[in-house]
Amino acid sequence: MFTSFFPNPKVFFGSAVLYAIVCVCLWFFLLRDLGAWLSLGGLVGFGYPPDPEAEEATNAAEAALAFWRYQYVILCYALFVAVWMRIAAHRWALWSVAGSATIVFVTWFQVQIDVFINFWYRDFYDLVQVALSEPNSISAGDFYSQIATILFVVMPAIILLVLKFYFTQHFVFRWRTAMNERYMSMWERVRHIEGASQRVQDDTMRFARIVETLGVNIIDSFMTLIAFLPILWGLSVHVQELPIIGQVPQALVIIAILWSVFGTALLALAGIRLPGLEFRNQRVEASYRKELVLGEDDEARAQPPEVAELFGYVRQNYFRLYLEYMYFNVVRYSYLQFGNIIPFIALGPTIVAAGITFGLFQQILNAFNRVENSFQFLVNAWPTIIELMSIQKRLAAFERTIEGKDLGGIELEGETRPAE
Repeated sequence: MFTSFFPNPKVFFGSAVLYAIVCVCLWFFLLRDLGAWLSLGGLVGFGYPPDPEAEEATNAAEAALAFWRYQYVILCYALFVAVWMRIAAHRWALWSVAGSATIVFVTWFQVQIDVFINFWYRDFYDLVQVALSEPNSISAGDFYSQIATILFVVMPAIILLVLKFYFTQHFVFRWRTAMNERYMSMWERVRHIEGASQRVQDDTMRFARIVETLGVNIIDSFMTLIAFLPILWGLSVHVQELPIIGQVPQALVIIAILWSVFGTALLALAGIRLPGLEFRNQRVEASYRKELVLGEDDEARAQPPEVAELFGYVRQNYFRLYLEYMYFNVVRYSYLQFGNIIPFIALGPTIVAAGITFGLFQQILNAFNRVENSFQFLVNAWPTIIELMSIQKRLAAFERTIEGKDLGGIELEGETRPAE
């Protein structure tokens, strides 16, 4: 599943994680403050101000730091790709290595845009609060310049998002192609395995698509957490008190973490049986479909008693799946809906005491939601994870059959019996 597309998958992904940690640590503990000497921003108008203490130097210093950060990140990605392209003798290395790095980099860039928008919320809504407090307290130019600023950032971001989606589609299809070529190269060995056509045609496509989607979402959640957790940490100084509990240091961060951990554990418990049932569902569907296909050319196959028995397996499994999803969805939607009011409850005493402005309120809500959603990745992605686990089980069983190994517990997961 992975070796067909990625060079030495365990080493590749392990090195990527380790390399990312090293790069992040180097940035925060060493290189972040060396931009004045290492950055090329001075050549294109993003140099560090000569007098950092001057009042007008703040924005220039922030722009210079941002430009230095972009240089550093691009260099990190380029080095990783160059090394792996050098040592990886793999047909699909260009797509799997350079393509993965491109997708991850664009994801990081989108997170940086989200950070910019978060700070824009504060300035814009503070301006709205001033405008609503007294007629003509701000000019129309001030108001529309704020809107123009966000449009100037968002419109290119939309174009980039569309291009990323287009590129990702090609990336997924290349991965599917690699798996398809591997299985088709041994078709004479696998063609007699039950459901072989579905494994090669359908499961390879779905596996590549879901793994890529989940992988990008995991990376996006991790990058968002790195970017927004310090912001939420800083904003927490404005929230001195929580309902019932009273004063708690860094209250917003603590609530976001505890609520997300609680939801993840709750949904994992509620959906623990779903992967096995999804796996079994595909098996009984494959058996039923295969019998019908054979019956098209052989009058002795697909006879009513045999078809009724096979459809009984399908019916029984679907009914169990519907019941399990009902329990799961009650828990999931209840948790997500109640979670929408958690930040309002946490901010209640601060709002009543008029401890923050409207712009700061909007910035806190946005930062809290981003951090909470990052921690809640498993909660939001659980149905997709269930689907991936069922596909992985089917492909794992397919691989074990190809290798002539015993299926063991895989064969028995989600076992059902037809209704009497």
